[in-house]
Amino acid sequence: MIDAATDLPANSRSETTSRRGTLAIFALAIGGFAIGTGEFVSMGLLPNIADGVRISIPQAGHVISAYALGVMVGAPVIAALGARLPRKRLLWWLMAAFVIGNVASALAPSYPTLVAARFFSGLPHGAFFGIGALVGASLVPPNRRAWAVSMMLAGLTVANVVGVPLTTLVGQQWGWRWPYGLVGVLGMLTLAAVLLWIPQRPAEQGRTMRTELSALRHRQVWLALLTGTVGFGGMFATYSYITPTMTTLAHFSQTAVTGLLAVYGIGMTVGVMLGGRLADRSLMPSLYGSLLAIAVVLFGFGYAAHTKPGAVLAVFIFGITGSVLVPILQTRLMDVAREGQSLAAALNHSTLNLAHALGAWIGGLVLDRGLGYEWPSRVGGVLALAGLAIALVSGRLDAGIPARRGCTAPDLAPR
Repeated sequence: MIDAATDLPANSRSETTSRRGTLAIFALAIGGFAIGTGEFVSMGLLPNIADGVRISIPQAGHVISAYALGVMVGAPVIAALGARLPRKRLLWWLMAAFVIGNVASALAPSYPTLVAARFFSGLPHGAFFGIGALVGASLVPPNRRAWAVSMMLAGLTVANVVGVPLTTLVGQQWGWRWPYGLVGVLGMLTLAAVLLWIPQRPAEQGRTMRTELSALRHRQVWLALLTGTVGFGGMFATYSYITPTMTTLAHFSQTAVTGLLAVYGIGMTVGVMLGGRLADRSLMPSLYGSLLAIAVVLFGFGYAAHTKPGAVLAVFIFGITGSVLVPILQTRLMDVAREGQSLAAALNHSTLNLAHALGAWIGGLVLDRGLGYEWPSRVGGVLALAGLAIALVSGRLDAGIPARRGCTAPDLAPR
């Protein structure tokens, strides 16, 4: 059978379309790898940064906070302001800003300029993942949307396995500025991949800042965001204190904890890919099941961490269960946002950073009260159950309403 529009056999055109979609998703994954490396490498280099700009380690921690604040501010603002732009162009400019921010970080002459550069680097983070999720979902059939989202997010998780350890090693050997420069190079590779492989499409008709902000009128969007904030908060109540937990309870050395974090990253990668498949099969039951699984793992984490084999297994499963939720919640937001998909999808990453702050704060309160390192994860289990309760309320509100699929799979032919 010959396709009249292309003079190509229909099966050849389908293969070409599939190849284009795969390359486009790979370009987004490269961007996820660059952003993930840039986000987490600062955590392993705090002593080096503190020495380099002559500040204390607690002050150096503000470098991480500045990036997180940039994500929280940039995600909704950029998604709303960029509503009229074609998504390929917006992705390119977001990654260009990320490159500039990381190069500025590498060249920062003082602590205040470094904090400002990290804030600027965080601004494009959430919007890139939010817009990228919509682009990825549009390149595949509707029953594979969550899979496409998970493949983009896999770049972020692989960064924890490969990118962060390697750049941390570079920073420890050659100085803290080099990792930021290397992240800038990764960003430039992403720029080339976006330019070459993301299909060019005109901006969607009728998309304005007002239509994007309309997502905030829907209570299901707020319930999804609240589910993520509370549910992920349980994960971060544990992850924020993973190093002292492993050294205190399981008696690992500081060096060995680096390997444990790589195990966590492998678990994250498995979890993200699993979450995409589960969400495509049955979204809301997968959301309920993932939050319940997080609660079970967190309640048992403190017990398992008392032995080295148990700690390794717990960290791996911990990585899987937390990451399963990410593509599921991303897809849920895309479904319930209606006309404001870009804003809602970007807000998912603001939610992650807010959850990080919430979880770290609650975990710190527990430790300040003199409870042991078994307890942040137990409190995290309670937060995960609270997130499940919110998700169940959201699901009840869906009862009787036909499912709405927010993203379709448009033709990939060039326009």
